[in-house]
Amino acid sequence: AAYSVLQGWSQDDVVTVELLRRRRWLLLEPPPMENNKASQDSLKPESQDSPGILADDDADNSSQIMEDTDHNYYTSKTYGPSDPMSKELWVNIDQMDKEKVKIHGILSNTHRQAARVNLSFDFPFYGHLLREITVATGGFIYTGDVVHRMLTATQYIAPLMANFDPSLSRNSTVIYFDNGTALVVQWDHVHLQDSYNQGSFTFQATLHSDGRIVFAYKEVPIQIAKISSVNHPVKVGLSDAFVVVHKIQQIPNVRRKTIYEYHRVELLKTKIANSTAVEMLPLPTCLQFTSCTSCIASQINFNCSWCHRLNRCSSGFDRHRQDWVDSSCPDETKDNTCDIINTTNLNLLTTASADKMTTRNRGTTKCCSAQAPTHMPTSIPTEDDTKIALHLKDNGAAAAKSTAENSTHPLHMGLILGMLLLLLIMVVIVLVTVYIYHHPSSAAGLFFIERRPSRWPAMKFRRGSGHPAYAEVEPMGQEKEGFIESEQC
Repeated sequence: AAYSVLQGWSQDDVVTVELLRRRRWLLLEPPPMENNKASQDSLKPESQDSPGILADDDADNSSQIMEDTDHNYYTSKTYGPSDPMSKELWVNIDQMDKEKVKIHGILSNTHRQAARVNLSFDFPFYGHLLREITVATGGFIYTGDVVHRMLTATQYIAPLMANFDPSLSRNSTVIYFDNGTALVVQWDHVHLQDSYNQGSFTFQATLHSDGRIVFAYKEVPIQIAKISSVNHPVKVGLSDAFVVVHKIQQIPNVRRKTIYEYHRVELLKTKIANSTAVEMLPLPTCLQFTSCTSCIASQINFNCSWCHRLNRCSSGFDRHRQDWVDSSCPDETKDNTCDIINTTNLNLLTTASADKMTTRNRGTTKCCSAQAPTHMPTSIPTEDDTKIALHLKDNGAAAAKSTAENSTHPLHMGLILGMLLLLLIMVVIVLVTVYIYHHPSSAAGLFFIERRPSRWPAMKFRRGSGHPAYAEVEPMGQEKEGFIESEQC
């Protein structure tokens, strides 16, 4: 399903979309109230033929939680028509401030159109803070930074993605409302383009500043499973991906951007009906940790690692995937330690202390022992005097070893320079030989021919016959100077 974007549409780069699907699981029974996590014993694998769809016999009005066993980004709860929470989660836009409620005129009168909307707050989505989204007429919100025509593929918030066409009816509108802490987008009385007679749909998606996402449904005339997906995908849930930029060698100055989907939340479509609601609560991610210590010590559903080059905590699968790989963070995080920076600072500290101790040893022993504690460096606040003193106590051997290495340093430099000079001379000789071989009439070529004629003959006299004859000694394939050979036509 190709969409046109009103703002931000650019065709400078080639964009391809590839989906990396991970294993997803659906919780069939609600967990105990004291535990919000789903245990693996109560999980059942989702069908590959019809993902996110259960039989009508399995559908009920109780709250259910869907989680991913590999990466838990959200927990979702579904509220049935008889649940009071379904009514509380529905936002009545008619009662909101009229100045903040905006009816998008273009989206309300077009088909397969999308428009950019700026947020007045930071919205956390999969741990990333968003200040701009793209609202589409097809019942979903696009959250990606790279705007392309295949908006339905991934990076979406879809309360009900389908082939809706607001231009079919004057009563169909796309409304959004931002009060500073939440954004409400409502698709009001929209019809399916290929099934207009089945009735109108009214539903909304609410994005809260704390990361909560609410899907509320007021009018759903038919079952979601019966909506045709031939001309447009039918999805309910969330998705996020990371972008990888490739350079095209055949076409200069053109880059190909590939979007890889690393996670998807697929809600139960049989749970969606009139007066129902779904609330999705974000779970902690690695991106929320800003220090190496808190990142390594985190006890969440992710294997968090700290990259010193980027000063970032990540599981390796988020929107900054390309920076993570380009900076060799996977190799750096194998040690899974925070001692890289501290060890570097400590080595600088001990080297300076060893130099001072070597200088003081030239004086009296009493002077050195009396003044050593008073001249301890205090530039690093992470090390106290006790640790520094204990480290300097065993630093005599290290100082001696450092002095020996410094004495052999000029010898190694001289050896390296000599080898480089010899290599340069050999390269010059080879280049001169090649030049003389291909230019025998040059000054250098004539110089060697005149002084060593025995090794540069033009022709050799053939003996043993009554008539003088000459044999060519030029190698086969060489062009003869002064002659032009032509083939007969």
